[in-house]
Amino acid sequence: MHPQDTGPLPDIVDSHCHLDFPDFEGELDAIVARARAAGVRRMLTICTRRASLPRVQEIVARYDGLSFAFGIHPMSAAEQAPITVAELVDAAQHPKMVAIGETGLDYHYTPDSATLQQASLRRHIEAAQETGLPLVIHARAADEDMEAILAEGFARAPYACVMHCYSSGQRLAEAALEMGFYLSMSGIAAFPKSQDLRDIFARAPLDRILVETDSPYLAPPPFRGRRNEPAYVVHTARVGAGLFGLGEAEFAAATTANFDRLFTKAARLADAA
Repeated sequence: MHPQDTGPLPDIVDSHCHLDFPDFEGELDAIVARARAAGVRRMLTICTRRASLPRVQEIVARYDGLSFAFGIHPMSAAEQAPITVAELVDAAQHPKMVAIGETGLDYHYTPDSATLQQASLRRHIEAAQETGLPLVIHARAADEDMEAILAEGFARAPYACVMHCYSSGQRLAEAALEMGFYLSMSGIAAFPKSQDLRDIFARAPLDRILVETDSPYLAPPPFRGRRNEPAYVVHTARVGAGLFGLGEAEFAAATTANFDRLFTKAARLADAA
């Protein structure tokens, strides 16, 4: 560790959290304050249900440095009426909505709804293509279908994308990178038994790496097993810095620049602040 790399990082983004979840109810002022004290100046909070959209919009309006994405999570694709491309495009007119999703495929928890998930994913891809906003992808136990559907859409019209909380295999990572997509490190990458995953990140170009908490889930050590929160992204970033042989501040600056390159609407919001 470099001697200067202790304490808060100078500026870093939590590229994926869920601040509207009940886990944070009544504590958002403190959550945001702790994040800022840790150097996490900006956060992208993800809305995964239609019913949550007004709450998420209220949260991002309350705090500087917050933006949001909206989509239907694949695990709830069977629980809601199918979202339309028009709905997503309309929602994207909000000044602080900077991405489409999270969407994707989850065959680990919800394999029975695979067909519905695939149809939903294709609509989200179309919305990303129509709006020019990047796509936020959730992928679990569905590498082959995920690669096929993402590539099928990309062949029709290129779009930007992040593979959020990446924990899939090397082949899907390579396919995503080949399309110009980004891979996001969550607390999973900091778990002791995640060396194979760390190796995947270490083989990726630095300019395609993001960091996130996915809070309230997946807290990195030394908080594993507890509720995660945006401030803890610095612990995952320290692991990432080690993978790339960088000082923590340098890695934080690189991933922040990557965030702004992918989420251009969020970058404009930061410039205007």
